Amino acid sequence: MPQKKKVVVAMSGGVDSSVAAALLQKQGYDCVGVFMRLGNDPSDLTDADVELIACSPEKRAAHEEEMRKSSGKQPKAHHQGCCSSSDAADARYVAGLLDIPFYALNFQHDFGGIIDYFVREYNRGRTPNPCVRCNEYLKFGKLSRYAKAIGADYVATGHYARIAHGPNGEPQLLRGMDTRKDQSYVLFGVPRDELAHMLLPIGDMEKSNVRQLAEELGLPVFNKPDSQEICFVPDNDYANLVARKSPETVRPGQFVDSSGKAVGDHPGHQHFTIGQRKGIGLAFGYPIYVTGIDPASNTVTLGKKEDLLHRSLTAREVNWIVGDPVGPTEPLRCRAKIRYNSEPAPATALITAPDHLTVRFDNPVLAITPGQAVVCYDLHSEQLLGGGWIDTVSE
Repeated sequence: MPQKKKVVVAMSGGVDSSVAAALLQKQGYDCVGVFMRLGNDPSDLTDADVELIACSPEKRAAHEEEMRKSSGKQPKAHHQGCCSSSDAADARYVAGLLDIPFYALNFQHDFGGIIDYFVREYNRGRTPNPCVRCNEYLKFGKLSRYAKAIGADYVATGHYARIAHGPNGEPQLLRGMDTRKDQSYVLFGVPRDELAHMLLPIGDMEKSNVRQLAEELGLPVFNKPDSQEICFVPDNDYANLVARKSPETVRPGQFVDSSGKAVGDHPGHQHFTIGQRKGIGLAFGYPIYVTGIDPASNTVTLGKKEDLLHRSLTAREVNWIVGDPVGPTEPLRCRAKIRYNSEPAPATALITAPDHLTVRFDNPVLAITPGQAVVCYDLHSEQLLGGGWIDTVSE
């Protein structure tokens, strides 16, 4: 009998990665479950928290529900995003049910670099995307190297995206079948040579079917809520994190209008991002938005919605996974998206200088934000072509 292909499954303790592991095992792969421990120092957990983490997922969910009803509060372990101690316990529990080896790897030092990037980008007046960086540097970077070190052929995750093969057998990255949950955008930075060693078992499934299958398989995480937070900012207070990591950088400044006239004060430009409407604290008699951020002068520009409409951008750190790895050296018609939850829009992409990807949309799009990624897709199919990190915006 030929030897089974070995696959390292990144198990986060959620329903998606749990079902991914179960499907791969059913398909005959030799699975190794791995939880990436990224931080979240457990030293401040109480004995009750530790006891709760050690429970089965069913008992923990019941206990948390009881706490919510009685006090309106949740255990600390519940507040730590997608890489908490309770998530590790859930991943280990599922691996035990599937009877596959399970390891928790300490990536805390490496993840510190992603947190530093996050803080640095906010201080530059940009809006970072740490989930894309995590996939690029950790899941399909360091975890891939770990997989090779133990003789594994693949790394698998529970992302809603698909791997297919072209006419010449080359791997292709496609959008997930469930377009409402499609996560191909956050995978654009994966090096092209890693595509051949990537498995995305649930990319052909709808989210509802994933939960249904998890319940049928007896996986207790079948109804576990999806993480909605950045794991190292569980309270969603980004500016507070920046202030704690670099206290000298967050200081009061001025709001200005499109003419540069001061119209109010703010607690620090790190509290704001391009396109933001809520939480500004000023009233103009009409809807106002953040339309610009200047970290050098610590000013935040406010304007109308139409001030956020632009057609062109330039991106750096280009990762092109189809054709010439440099990117399109001739104008390429494509569809491009500028944030995770937007739909791809018709555009033309072109490499205009080394590591400079210019994308011009057919029609103006709203709130192109430096620091986010622009990702290009084939004009007529679901194939991801490549992308880069938005640097400048024009027109």
